[in-house]
Amino acid sequence: MTTVELPAPAAARARFVDVHYHADPDAYVRRHTAVAAGAHYAELDGWVVLKNHLGSTAAQAWEARQQGLPVSGSVVLNDIAGGLDPRAVLQAVVQHGDDSGLRLIVHLPTVTGRPHRSRLRRDPAHPLLARDGLRPLTVTDEAGTLRPEVRELLHMARDLPIVVSTGHAGGAEVRLLVDEAVRLDVPRLMLNQPASPLTGLTCADLLDLATAEQVYTEQTALTHLLGYQDRDDFDGVLSRVPRVVYSSDLGQTSQMDIAQWRAASRQWFQEAGLTEERVTEITRSAPLRMLRLT
Repeated sequence: MTTVELPAPAAARARFVDVHYHADPDAYVRRHTAVAAGAHYAELDGWVVLKNHLGSTAAQAWEARQQGLPVSGSVVLNDIAGGLDPRAVLQAVVQHGDDSGLRLIVHLPTVTGRPHRSRLRRDPAHPLLARDGLRPLTVTDEAGTLRPEVRELLHMARDLPIVVSTGHAGGAEVRLLVDEAVRLDVPRLMLNQPASPLTGLTCADLLDLATAEQVYTEQTALTHLLGYQDRDDFDGVLSRVPRVVYSSDLGQTSQMDIAQWRAASRQWFQEAGLTEERVTEITRSAPLRMLRLT
């Protein structure tokens, strides 16, 4: 049987890949629209994956790519988007199209109801959100076991062009997700901003979890910028944890813009003593291995 090689995606020509950037419309007011963000990444020879706490950015990403912009999408399975429903994933996969050569990122819920006072200055994007907020949803039930729907979504990741992300799961939930991903032989699982106080995993924790070869660890700039993660832990993740995917998690009007983030990142990498090979690995090679269909 002849194996047909798909052409390399346009993202393979990018100098870097940011798998986590927020654009309007979202649950909060953002700095750029999807198209404007894509234009900024194009100017920097980068690629961006858009994220939205309200649900899917798949259609926005498709529209942006039709304009020649380096954009792909994700879906966040919060309650407002239908929750842990496979139909939300299937719809987003179809809307995302098959032209990018990249997998859709499927984020498990990011609004979990766990108490946390964010240090971000941000405004709700709509009066309904300012009045009612978003209803919480977790990946585990009252007994602390993974919900059947979550297991089904992990199983779907074996066959669909998707990468499951742990969302804002707690540290114990992340361990359950990794164990289940290993049991089901899921090819890739992204630990979403694990240094966030909502998850609370340290570099030492991540070194342990990353013994599972399908685990990719996201390290965001935002957890460092907000002081949720000290410099030693930030540098340790960047330099020591295997399959690290470095991202911004930016787009907030109170935080730096994309070009500023790139400049700050170069300075941080230098101060952390990263080699050029390691910088390429965490900013380009690992994200592409995680996202590419081939």
